[in-house]
This record gives sequence, structure tokens and C-alpha cells, in this order.
Amino acid sequence: MGMAPPGLEYPVDPAAVDAPSAVEFMREALIRIDEADIGVVAELLADKRRALEPWLAAASLARGSAEAVRPILARAFATRRRSDEILVACGAPVLAAAIGDLLHGPGPVDERFRRFDAALPALDAPLRRELAGECLHFHDPQAYWLWARWMWDPATATGALPLVMVEGFDFGGDDDAAVYLRVGTATRNVVAVADELGFARMRANPFVVDVYLAAIYGVYLYTVTRLRMTQEFNRVIPRLPDLVRRLLGVHRPDA
Repeated sequence: MGMAPPGLEYPVDPAAVDAPSAVEFMREALIRIDEADIGVVAELLADKRRALEPWLAAASLARGSAEAVRPILARAFATRRRSDEILVACGAPVLAAAIGDLLHGPGPVDERFRRFDAALPALDAPLRRELAGECLHFHDPQAYWLWARWMWDPATATGALPLVMVEGFDFGGDDDAAVYLRVGTATRNVVAVADELGFARMRANPFVVDVYLAAIYGVYLYTVTRLRMTQEFNRVIPRLPDLVRRLLGVHRPDA
């Protein structure tokens, strides 16, 4: 990942990553998904970014219309099935202004994230933070990161990131804006030790870390369901390449 935006630093501490656990999860993942498919999914995410780029531009968002906002909602995984409902609940001008301020407004990202939260009380907090994370990440993947529930869910204290961080890594914060920074710190730490983990490819493309984390979560999910569910149910869980695509919202990129 690239440099942090001016006025905000993201501390990197390689010791915060539980390297043996990360390597073990990825070894297990690579039995189920090969490196070529990881590259394919990363490119699908890059395609998604190219599709969103004109709609996330300040000039487009300044129009404040449903036509300006709907393409964003339709492509963001957290909102794609609820676009009309969200437009009615929030209003296109309010939603466009909130996204515009999040991406292009003044101040560091946590301040903008906080204003985004306050501007959209009609949306549930998990939906707000996932939409914010997608908008930021696909606007500038070098500077910002995703925050999906499968990465870190504060309600259940589960996700891909705690599986690869040392025990006791603090994901907490006074509000979702502060937690977003902690998610970013964890993500950056994973990239920082990519060479040590033997997965240097994470440095080559800002979307590859998303794919690796989704694969790790998939392995965790298979393990949990194998322990808890029947064999028949396990057979209907998607294969890891398909599951990774679903977690990242690119299993139907043209939908």
C-alpha cells in the first residue's frame, strides 16, 4: 500500500502479525485456490475500481442526483441489493454529499469517516461502515482499505484479521471511525510482512491483500462449518475461489 494521506500516519509494527498463523492459513488456502486465481480476483477488483472511478469523482457526486449515486450503490457489495431502499431512506442529495465529503472533503480520513456516519443515521452502522470502506478503497486503494464484516466484526470479535494478528491486538476505538483506523493498521501490517510470509505478491497490487484475507476467512469458515454442520450442508458451501469472489462482491461483476 502507498503513503498515508497527509496529516495521518498509520503505524506499522510487523511484530503485530502472528506470522506462523498467517502462513498456516495461507498454506491451507493455497490447497483450495491457486495463485493464478488469486490474480484473477485481484484483477476483477481492479475492474470494479475502474467502473466506480467516474462515479466517485467530485464532479459527479456534486450533481447530487439519484443518477449520480445509484451506480455506486449498485456496485458496492454491501448495498447492491438495496439501492432503491437506501435512496428512499437517505435521499440522493444527502447521500451524494456524504460520499463526496468522505472522499474529497477536508481533514484526515477518520474525521471524514465520522462525518459520513453522522450524515446517514437512516442506515444501520454495519452498512454505513462497509459502504464507507468500499467507497474509500475503490476511490484510492493505495491510501485506503476495506472494512467488511468478514475482515473484522466488532459485534462478534471475529474475522480474517484477528486470525493473523497476535493475540491482544487492539481493534477497539471510541467510534467506528477510530476502529476503521485500527482495521487499516492491521491490514498494513499484513502487507508489511508479506515478504516474510512468502507472499510478496501482496506488494504488487493493492487488491491482492483483499483476496488473501478473503481466502483466509474462507479457510476459517470451512473449518467452523465442518465442525458444526452436517456433511450434506458442507457440500453446498461454495468452493474457495467462488467463496472469495462472493466475499469481495465480484462473483457477478456485471450484475
